[in-house]
Amino acid sequence: MKKIIITLCFFILSGIACLAQQGKATFTNPLLPSGADPWVIYKNGYYYYTNSMGSRLVIWKTKHITDLDKAEKKTAWVPPAGMPYSKELWAPELHFLRGKWYMYFAADDGSNNHHRMFVLENRSADPMKGEWTFKGQVADITNKWAIDGSVFENKGQLYMIWAGWEGDENGQQNIYIAKMKDPTTISSERVKISSPQYQWEKYGDLHDDNNPAHVNVNEGPEILKHKNQLFLIYSASGCWTDYYALGMLSTTVNSNLLDPASWKKSAEPVFKQSPENGVYAPGHNSFFKSPNGKEDWILYHANSQPGQGCGKDRSPRAQKFTWNPDGTPNFGTPVKTGVAMAVPQE
Repeated sequence: MKKIIITLCFFILSGIACLAQQGKATFTNPLLPSGADPWVIYKNGYYYYTNSMGSRLVIWKTKHITDLDKAEKKTAWVPPAGMPYSKELWAPELHFLRGKWYMYFAADDGSNNHHRMFVLENRSADPMKGEWTFKGQVADITNKWAIDGSVFENKGQLYMIWAGWEGDENGQQNIYIAKMKDPTTISSERVKISSPQYQWEKYGDLHDDNNPAHVNVNEGPEILKHKNQLFLIYSASGCWTDYYALGMLSTTVNSNLLDPASWKKSAEPVFKQSPENGVYAPGHNSFFKSPNGKEDWILYHANSQPGQGCGKDRSPRAQKFTWNPDGTPNFGTPVKTGVAMAVPQE
């Protein structure tokens, strides 16, 4: 009888725990009050999250991405002073490649004109533990201005995608791709696969003395795989405008990814501002699956008021997306702040 009671209690307690988790069956955006360029990766039952902090690299760890505000947080690395990578650390990304953790980021010496991409390595199974080692710059042979590096693998080959300048002067940001010999080394020439082409990619008037009068922008490239298709989702127009939006390039896993002709650009943005929902300049996204692996989610930053630009008002938000009959992603409309949504399924 005692054994039966203990077993019964175990199931009751388990049920209560389950209900407690289900009790938080919904969440609302934003996930944090502030956080630009959000990135997340799911591994070994945990979400590891990071966003631009400017002066350091920080990692969050949580079982539930919608509980990001309560997550364990750790400063992974602070750059030494006086180096070409000491300031303006932008768009960090965590990747687990070839059995190690890598953290890619852009940084400069205090002048945006000197932005380049860099990488750290960590041999620990948990990126919150172990030591992050600075491995240096990640660059192609041109060594031009570069930000927003992301790495993906296709058919056993590593590739890096990023935003860069064609020459040495600001005025337009393009999307480039190159092969990698290993997670820290670009091994091919860079290839330009996207430049601002449509009007919705060309909102970029500036009103300060430190920059050109206008800059056209393609940046923040991220790969999304679905069956045999590859989608490169990127941010278009200046982040300082309310028209910052997501565009899309499409190809297949069997294509020559270094051939610009392999990539087809969508004529319209696939995710854009929603004044009626009070969401402005949504962009610089990443993607993740629900814990059960059945749901697809987009993580992005946005402003809640018009005219807030590229500052600390940008906050990370998440919402589930679906797939169109032709296999392309359907991101829908940015959800209004404070609207309850179902949490990612366990």
